[in-house]
Amino acid sequence: MPTVAASAGLAVANFPSGRRLLGPPEDYLRGQWADRDWRNVPGPFYGAQTDSCWMGRDVAPGHIVYEDEFGSEIVYRQPTSPSEAQLVLTAAWNDPFSAYAADGDQHWTLDLVRDWWANRGRLAIWIDDVQRRWSASERADERDNAAGLRDFAVYLADGLEADLREYSVWLDHRRPAPATRDAARPPPVAGSPPPIRARSDHRGRAVLPRLARYVSLPERPPPVGLVQR
Repeated sequence: MPTVAASAGLAVANFPSGRRLLGPPEDYLRGQWADRDWRNVPGPFYGAQTDSCWMGRDVAPGHIVYEDEFGSEIVYRQPTSPSEAQLVLTAAWNDPFSAYAADGDQHWTLDLVRDWWANRGRLAIWIDDVQRRWSASERADERDNAAGLRDFAVYLADGLEADLREYSVWLDHRRPAPATRDAARPPPVAGSPPPIRARSDHRGRAVLPRLARYVSLPERPPPVGLVQR
């Protein structure tokens, strides 16, 4: 499966096939971790003060919604296949501010994921408020974003927790954790998901967490100081 670093030869998804290539990801994935929107779900991709042209949902409606203060784009579902990654990369390519990034693996930690999950109530309230207001909007793009927010709410309630467990395994080990590892894990903080367990396929073989299977950039030394929220 292609990684972000090897995506230069992929086509821009909202151009006719073969007409335009994404090019080097470092040319358009320039978002800064310190500028990321708090509503981005943990994972490799995030928006960090993107433009307000609202093009993201045109190409990746199953992954991107817009916030209501500045109109910036938020990654609400991380891609889990090469084709989905291509869509999110295309959304990033279309951002004139080049304010997307795909280096989340270098910044997220187990504690930060737990903190984000513990704050999901605030996120659910925001989602409900905005989708209610924009569902009745006269603007088609706002009604479309409301539909995306409703999908975000469903995912937050059922599905995201399991994906975060898998992603946390990747963060903790850069590979699936052995089943015995949970016994040595310190107790989770209040409000965090239950202990994370590695998945196995039908033959009992460990399966690499899908969120980090192909979208991560090649490993680089971790940053000296982790940005705290």
